[in-house]
Amino acid sequence: MNILFVLAHPEPTSFNAQLVATGKEHFEAQGHHVEVSDLYALDFDPVEKAANYPDRINEEEFAPLAEQRHAYKQGKLAPEIKQQIDMLERADLVIFQFPIWWHSVPAILKGWCDRVFVSGGLYTSKMRYDKGYFRGKRAICSITSGAPSEAFVAGGRGGELDQILWSMQFSLYYMGFDVLPPHASFGVSGHGYSYVSDEAFEKQFATLKHNWIERLSSIQSDTPMAYPGWDDWDHLGQPKSANA
Repeated sequence: MNILFVLAHPEPTSFNAQLVATGKEHFEAQGHHVEVSDLYALDFDPVEKAANYPDRINEEEFAPLAEQRHAYKQGKLAPEIKQQIDMLERADLVIFQFPIWWHSVPAILKGWCDRVFVSGGLYTSKMRYDKGYFRGKRAICSITSGAPSEAFVAGGRGGELDQILWSMQFSLYYMGFDVLPPHASFGVSGHGYSYVSDEAFEKQFATLKHNWIERLSSIQSDTPMAYPGWDDWDHLGQPKSANA
């Protein structure tokens, strides 16, 4: 199996980076091939802009989707975008590792989606959802948060994790991935924010890494989350069941 980790954390020694290293070691020990796309280490530019397209189809007005389609068809995507797409195409499983920042994904990861999921190449009006470009491939979001798990409930201080991750996970499904239930490592605090003693914190880190390895050990048998597909919607995109 080919595995791709997409890491979105600026600190090379962070717990997020440690989870990627731990996962890479685990999979390679099982004989799998692993690649890592460390977005900060690559200095990946998440901002979609006209400068990304030196050979414009329209010099008067910048329409990102039109320029993406043109660049894809002409084989002139930016090298860093082609690199990311090549890694996605090689992967059977893509693991997105990131912290929850401001109740969402880090900006660099959102911008990665903006630029890498190329209009007219990786999706079209019909090549989406259960007919998406990456159908047959699996994806999972592995997240960290400094808050304890108890806070991530309906009405809780952390908010509901399903709501926080809905946009990212549904975007992956939009691209055709089978999206696995997320993996969460809670209580990853520090730098002046802590809910437990230093000793308990070290034990907690060890437990979280153990839980991660256990999850990865059974990930090939995980059941993807259920999403509606083209047959479930009417011509307006509304659920047919609502109109039955």
